[in-house]
Amino acid sequence: MQPSLLEQGLTLMLVGMGTVFVFLTVLVAGMTLLAFVVNRFWPPEVPVDVSDEEVAVITAAIARHRASRS
Repeated sequence: MQPSLLEQGLTLMLVGMGTVFVFLTVLVAGMTLLAFVVNRFWPPEVPVDVSDEEVAVITAAIARHRASRS
């Protein structure tokens, strides 16, 4: 006996959703692995010296930007 149209639709839906779920799981695992490798071999550079003058200039720029947007 042939499966009904409803059964075919449900089977197609489950196969499609399963495929998407597996693909997204592999994608997340790959991105996590890639982030681990990049951070392991090329760690982000942290600025060593930030002078008080640079902090004051950045703070003033942020304050001016926020004031101009209000």
